[in-house]
Amino acid sequence: MAASFTLRRALLGVSPLRSRTPGSPAGAAGLRFVCKAGPEERGAGIIESTEEYKFVERLIPPSRVPAPPRHAGVTPSGWTPPADSPPALQYVIRRSRMHNIPVYTDLTNGSRKMTLIRKVEGDIWALEKDVKEFLKEVTGKELPTQVNEVTMTLKVKGHFDGELKQWLTSKGF
Repeated sequence: MAASFTLRRALLGVSPLRSRTPGSPAGAAGLRFVCKAGPEERGAGIIESTEEYKFVERLIPPSRVPAPPRHAGVTPSGWTPPADSPPALQYVIRRSRMHNIPVYTDLTNGSRKMTLIRKVEGDIWALEKDVKEFLKEVTGKELPTQVNEVTMTLKVKGHFDGELKQWLTSKGF
């Protein structure tokens, strides 16, 4: 490929004191690139291979999280699979998109501790009653709760995420 740079200033006889007009940096310096390669020489280095596309597919992230493999019990990371059939209760708690139990802690203003149970489907009031009974056994006192039917969440005052996750796992969620 034969390429050459020419000074436009020298060829066109433009004075070195040009007017300050906006333009490309090559135009400001007075340089121009001239390529004398034919069309057959330009694409000679490109090879199309569909066989090697499998290496590219490994780099593309999946569109959704795959289903977890079947485990007999608790994994080394502490994750437990849900029961094969959902429990026969008035409510169901769906797993999160990463297949975890949706129980979270919340700390507001540095001292207000709350535990959130999300993705509740069915009778959320029956879940509240069962959670109150369970936490009364654990703590010895009745804790205040808040039910939001629109967002399908249940809030409990205090941090009880570990206890509630174990309790929900034992129920089969």
